[in-house]
Amino acid sequence: MSFITCKAIYYRVFRSYKLPVIILLGLLVLLAPRQQNAESFADEQMLLRLNEKYSKQAKQRAIVLNELLGKLSNENIDKKLKGVNRFFNQFKYKSDMKLWSQKDYWATPEEFIGVNSGDCEDYVVAKYFALRSLGVPDDRLYLTYVKAIRQNVAHMVLSYFETPKSIPLILDNYNQRILPASKRRDLLPIYSFNAKSLFLTNASAGLGRSLPTDKIKNNKWQKLLANIKRSKP
Repeated sequence: MSFITCKAIYYRVFRSYKLPVIILLGLLVLLAPRQQNAESFADEQMLLRLNEKYSKQAKQRAIVLNELLGKLSNENIDKKLKGVNRFFNQFKYKSDMKLWSQKDYWATPEEFIGVNSGDCEDYVVAKYFALRSLGVPDDRLYLTYVKAIRQNVAHMVLSYFETPKSIPLILDNYNQRILPASKRRDLLPIYSFNAKSLFLTNASAGLGRSLPTDKIKNNKWQKLLANIKRSKP
């Protein structure tokens, strides 16, 4: 499948999701861990909330995640990507309507761990913050909207760029293997963003033309940020 139609699809997907990206960027800046100890990804207060609101099993999932991140903290980037991707891909895929009785709900990482289920955005958000806690630079991680060709749906994956001009590696809940974007012919990239930037994806699946973010808002991320703030004492 050629990428030359990505710009037109971008506008359709963008309108359908009604994504206000500037608030997303603000959320990532506020929440992305800078010098966070990987072993404290889920702190004692989060563990307590998981146990009380969800179950002992939810708390245990967070403990296992803490242990995993601790083990991965001094590993190379390949092992970090594989370890985080494998951990969260064990979670069950379930639609927002079934989980939250909403058509499009963006769960916090805590909620995702709590219910052990989510849709594509939930996988990506959790993987993003877990990798940031391991010290992976923000400018190498991009949340990428794509069209999943086989399923014929809008989808989100996490892209890892070794350099700004390299073909990214794709972390995806549809495919357990981490592959270069050039080998994911089942995905049509639309645009990528992180805490600082928003790009239309170019024909080689790399970062393409930068898009302005000053007039774009993201109500989904604003609501997610509010949910995370409410969860903190």
